[in-house]
Amino acid sequence: MGDRNGRFRSGMARLAYGNPLYALMLGGKAPGALAVIPPDPWPGDTDNGNAMLAGRMSFAGQPIMVDPNGAPNWRPQGASHGWLRAAHGFEWLRDLRAVGGDTARRRARVLVWSWLDQNGGWHSQSWAPDVLGVRLASWIGLHDFYCASADDEFRARVFESMARQLRHLLRVAPAKLDGERLIGAIKGLLYGGYCLPDQDKAAREALRLLDKELPRQILPDGGHVERNPSIQMRVLRDLIDMRAVLRVAKEEVPETLQHAIDRMTPALRFFRHVDGGLALFNGGREEEPALIDTVLAQADARGRPLKSAPHTGFERLLAGRTLVLLDTGAPPPEGLDRTAHAGTLSMEVSVNKERLIVNCGSHPSQRGPWRAALAGSAAHSTMVVADTNSSEVLEKGGLGRRPTNVSCERQESDGAMLVVASHNGYSKGFGLLHRRRVYLADNGEDLRGEDTLEPVIGATPQPQPYAIRFHLHPNVQVVPVAQGNGGNDQVLLRLPSGNAWRMRVTGAVLEVAESVYLGSGEEPRRTRQIMMQGQCGPEGLTVKWALRRERKAA
Repeated sequence: MGDRNGRFRSGMARLAYGNPLYALMLGGKAPGALAVIPPDPWPGDTDNGNAMLAGRMSFAGQPIMVDPNGAPNWRPQGASHGWLRAAHGFEWLRDLRAVGGDTARRRARVLVWSWLDQNGGWHSQSWAPDVLGVRLASWIGLHDFYCASADDEFRARVFESMARQLRHLLRVAPAKLDGERLIGAIKGLLYGGYCLPDQDKAAREALRLLDKELPRQILPDGGHVERNPSIQMRVLRDLIDMRAVLRVAKEEVPETLQHAIDRMTPALRFFRHVDGGLALFNGGREEEPALIDTVLAQADARGRPLKSAPHTGFERLLAGRTLVLLDTGAPPPEGLDRTAHAGTLSMEVSVNKERLIVNCGSHPSQRGPWRAALAGSAAHSTMVVADTNSSEVLEKGGLGRRPTNVSCERQESDGAMLVVASHNGYSKGFGLLHRRRVYLADNGEDLRGEDTLEPVIGATPQPQPYAIRFHLHPNVQVVPVAQGNGGNDQVLLRLPSGNAWRMRVTGAVLEVAESVYLGSGEEPRRTRQIMMQGQCGPEGLTVKWALRRERKAA
């Protein structure tokens, strides 16, 4: 039914916008220059910029080769949805700017000119409101790099197109968008409204939509409603950009916008490991520490990382040199779960600047077989019952069935911390409740946990296989430790620094197996995982595990 409704809406949009009459309606006076020029402090990726100069346009994990000197096809055969969104959003102009020089500037102009040739009129992909909003903000924000010194014909075409795009965006926004994508559309409206002359209506509409969305999307603890650390960073960056536009336009910054930035900044710090990158929850990736540093600096908001984010549903345990991050919240609501994973009660652990226990990450495309594999519970450091995801993962994005009740309690005493959380994602199919207890000692060198499956009241569960997985960062070495009875109930984990941690398990069979890691880059890296497996009977089960730092080198 969803696909049918989508095709119907797409057909109606083509009738409404894809005709010559509508193109005439978007006409009007074209500006000749920007009214205000916003700053763009964000670093680009020099490697990606050089690759583009060589004809390799790589977006959303998909490289496509084009003529490095000519105009590319902006809808190449086989291009993924993610590739098209990123290509038409033009945020990659920063990568060419990072390369610098006349060659990169000329290439940027060739690409913009060819886009104008192929996308002058409405198209469902290139003129999608969220893509259009990102493109408008990119074209305006990077104006000094690619447009300011261009010839009159180029500048006239760019400004005429921006005016038409803004008129369309004003007509259609918010256009059934939600979450980060709606913020992107609002950002485009605000940039166009304040940076292009005589666009007061767009400016007012942008502020109205922003005032409505921020209290809904930014939770009281500062977390973004989509529960994805990468989206947390990107939305905060968008809000910082919008504040900057208002400041250079000498307009008052709304309290809702400033308060959102002030709350989101400590929440972004919350998701950082000590290596400077982000935790891997709900489709998030490590991201570049330099970019995260820039976002935090530009936010100009004080506030240490939160210990607890109860509204977003995460806990942070920090003692000594050990950091533990736990997903203790319900998945985001339907419509805001585009990147969400079935990772309820998953855990990440780092020691100083080295990641130890991780989730597997996400593919840049966020779709297809990698989406299904990496969003599944088995790709997270949590418990899985009968090879079944705690939330149903939909291949095109989003979740189906999901836990309806996720609870969490936190206690602290003399520097030690205990978190007890549970979810009912396995109650409907299996009559079981998963409860996880995690304790971190005050010196950070003793991490203990307990995973239980408890029968739901009134249920008589059938015996089910289970597995508790701790995925390890690719830099971690695993050494099984043989026991006197010929089995293994412990392993030794060695970090690159030479630090070693001994893991002991009771109540399950311990095994070391293959895994993958996609925290950054486009290609998965091979790694290992610790698996604790067994059978859960009708009475439930308890598995205890402990990670302790080895005092002496083993």
